Amino acid sequence: MTKQILPMLFLVCSFSINAFAQKGTLRGTIIDDETAETIFGATIYIQSTGTGTTSDFDGKFELQLDPGEYTLRISYISYQTIEIQNVEIKEGEVINLGNIRLNLAITELDGVVVTSQRVTISEAAIMTAKMNSPNLIDGISAEAFSKIGVSDAAEALKNVTGVSVEGGKYVYVRGLGDRYTQTMLNSVEIPSLDPDKNSLQIDIFPTNLINNMVITKTAVAEMPANFTGGIVNIETIDFPEEPIYDFSLSFDYNPDMHFNSNFLTYDGSNTDFLGFDSGTRELPSGADNSDIPTPISGNSSQEVYDFVSKFNPALGPYSSTNFANYSASLTLGNQYKVFSDNKLGYIMSLTYRSSSTHYNNYQLGEYQNQPDPTVYDLIYATKQNGTLSEESVLLGGLAGLAFKTDNSKYKLTAMHLQNGESTGGNFYINNSESAPGQSGYMADSYNLEYSQRSITNFLLNGVNYFNNTNWEVNWRSAVTLSSMTDPDIRKTAYTLSLTGADPRFNAGAGGFPSRIWRYMDEVNYANRLDITREYDLFDLPAKLKFGGSYVYKERDFEILSYNLQFFGSQPDFEGDPSEILVDENLYGGGGNIYYQSGNPDPNPNAYNSNVVNYAGYISNEFNPFEKLKVYVGLRAEQYTLRHTGRDALFAQGGSGNNLDNEKVLDGLDLFPSTNLSFDLGDDQNLRFAYSKTIARPSFKELSFAQILDPVSDRIFNGGLFEIGSWDGNLTETFINNYDLRWEKYMGLNEMISASLFYKTFRDPIEIVRIQVQQTSSEFQPRNVGDGQVYGAEFELRKSLGFISESLRHFGISTNVTMVRSEIDMTEQEFRARKNSEKEGQNVNDTRDMAGQAPYIINAGFTYDNLDIGLDAGFYYNVKGETLTAVGGGLFPDVYSQPYHSINFNMNKNFGEEGKSSLSFSITNILDDSRDEFYQGFNTADEIFSSYNEHRSISIGYKYSF
Repeated sequence: MTKQILPMLFLVCSFSINAFAQKGTLRGTIIDDETAETIFGATIYIQSTGTGTTSDFDGKFELQLDPGEYTLRISYISYQTIEIQNVEIKEGEVINLGNIRLNLAITELDGVVVTSQRVTISEAAIMTAKMNSPNLIDGISAEAFSKIGVSDAAEALKNVTGVSVEGGKYVYVRGLGDRYTQTMLNSVEIPSLDPDKNSLQIDIFPTNLINNMVITKTAVAEMPANFTGGIVNIETIDFPEEPIYDFSLSFDYNPDMHFNSNFLTYDGSNTDFLGFDSGTRELPSGADNSDIPTPISGNSSQEVYDFVSKFNPALGPYSSTNFANYSASLTLGNQYKVFSDNKLGYIMSLTYRSSSTHYNNYQLGEYQNQPDPTVYDLIYATKQNGTLSEESVLLGGLAGLAFKTDNSKYKLTAMHLQNGESTGGNFYINNSESAPGQSGYMADSYNLEYSQRSITNFLLNGVNYFNNTNWEVNWRSAVTLSSMTDPDIRKTAYTLSLTGADPRFNAGAGGFPSRIWRYMDEVNYANRLDITREYDLFDLPAKLKFGGSYVYKERDFEILSYNLQFFGSQPDFEGDPSEILVDENLYGGGGNIYYQSGNPDPNPNAYNSNVVNYAGYISNEFNPFEKLKVYVGLRAEQYTLRHTGRDALFAQGGSGNNLDNEKVLDGLDLFPSTNLSFDLGDDQNLRFAYSKTIARPSFKELSFAQILDPVSDRIFNGGLFEIGSWDGNLTETFINNYDLRWEKYMGLNEMISASLFYKTFRDPIEIVRIQVQQTSSEFQPRNVGDGQVYGAEFELRKSLGFISESLRHFGISTNVTMVRSEIDMTEQEFRARKNSEKEGQNVNDTRDMAGQAPYIINAGFTYDNLDIGLDAGFYYNVKGETLTAVGGGLFPDVYSQPYHSINFNMNKNFGEEGKSSLSFSITNILDDSRDEFYQGFNTADEIFSSYNEHRSISIGYKYSF
């Protein structure tokens, strides 16, 4: 099938190239220099031929011209006429002039004359939009991607004010955690590939598909209310202004990780290289029954043997040699005229990425406070040290069609992403008998894990204009299907004897070998309607906007677990996982090994949840007088979350909790927003904004699920559990947001700004350590005391040409965010901390907010020379010490440590018309490690988790056909 499709695609592409092979194509976009809004109906006139055209409702125009050199005259009523000289047209090629900016004609002036080389300023358009937006936004355009030398959206966003990127893929805004950031694709919410995250991993988007990325920092009524730090909206290309036929290939080499003969792996399926399991790891038939064959259930030895034999006998990894990271992408796109002057555009892209990581010294720790108030040192409960190896594959495809008429535009986009990750680990476990609730043992642990995740998204978007564009109707409808399967997670821990006896399995120590299957399927329907009316108010332009949305989400989640058991004494083991599930050890094959189900009926670790969210809004943007822009809006959301699930007590026949499609969150809430922007003159603005937003708990958090991390042995408990002082009533967080910003724009891509912001949180949700669980490491989402955040932001972008003309290609960019957060502790938390107070310590009733970084610094020193096609730069990113796990009482708090990242990127265009480009980068030049530490009073920090990614070198090649 593939062999048939690819030639057809290239035939279509060839037609679109050759349709006007005798002429050349000239395109451009006309925008208002002050507002960055497109201009409909501007006249584009070719003086030498006497021909011309007008711009459409997107401000775009297109002309078919014979090869040669032309002068364009562009005019529009009440705007200054502009002439563009030296526009060279070549046969069969597309010349894109980019954004052409028109200025209002305040007085009668002569036309402005420029050359075609001076009008490619899409990044300046982002700056103009930022300057004239009614609310606070930051962003980055496609033009900046090549300058930074990045291939994916995550790397690009590291340079945006107040943004930090966690794990190379998740965006946090203003230091607030994942809970307070939303990700949208083409202005529609899109769920994450990771069910534990609120935002989508954006490293899956190659930059050659992106038109721009805009981060909304202050709320407006037309956007969802479920954010606080920011909304990241990724806009993909719909009508490529130039034909796109790009192929890219890159390799990434890490000397400490790649071509390592100690890389841990195991035999998976023959489709692992495509990001999914072909069935090798699937649950054995009959294992999901309420009763499985066991010796104690009266089953025959043959039935037990046949059932156990269905399980894969591999319980540990073996050493192999891994390869370097590599990726490849192919992108096709073009537009052409159909049915008279209508336009049809398409974009298609395939991306493949294979990567591996290997950590020789991966450390995990569980530490406790000692009860004696005169003893300050933390005592360890468990320490783990070992090797962790991961192989990851990402396969992505995106296809889009766009159709434009004189008064409308329609876009259909389909996207599929497939991710598979295989993990092998070997850890030495040291458990201390001196710590409260611990038995004291040593163990050798082996881990095998596979996770496959997929997301499929279809978007249909239409924009219709009426009455000379005074009315605009914009509608979107999207469906997203996401799936996560963790098939056959295996953990095998031999308990070791200090006397030198053979390794054994001990339920009270390292435990018995276990296997887990996890499943999650989610469907998301999103529909949105926005209607805009442009009119005059106080003799100045105004904009009325109203509309609504409907979102439905439903998730099915299930965990199935199985423990290996012995019907009698254990065989003599030597500590090799491959020795366990051999035939002679199985019950019915001469041994006594069988599997016991850990799944009561009904299963407490299975649930179904659904959300219905209706929203409506109205807003008005107007100027009471010329220098002041006012935006006022009101949004209403009716949000209902229903849950079907039960706790373990009910599943075991007790009087526990059982919910059947019952409401666990329900509310009709109003979200007002106000944005004021005062023009101080000389390209300066003073802004003020207020808004009310919300942060709601996730499906997983509003459940009875108990989810074990097989590597760290840490357990997540759903927020519906009543544990200790917690009543199980997890609810939403309401936030009031206040922002003040001064900004000055100093020229193309140059600006300086300073901001202050303040936020109040009612009932914030945090992941806290459960105090009453001393024998295990367990966490739960809970509403904690009210909180507040206040901070400042500073941004500077400046070319060094003001120092000397010889430095005009060099530039600096820096943005700094400083934040102070404060949570008022609940009475229970304060009492637990006070009871564990050390001598000389004075515990206050406030603490830091979990997930809130105290500072973020992004800085860059760049070189940009368009004449020789060279862009290069050093980039520095760091986020301050952040509370990541709330302790108190017996358990100390956990803080992530600053990770100082210095990277170098270089991108060089060469060849005919710069169609080839070569990129080179070095990441983590400082060789910094990623650390999380327990912190106590007057004591040394102790490891919660620690690993080092080390330096890596990447080289990439891209060719545009």
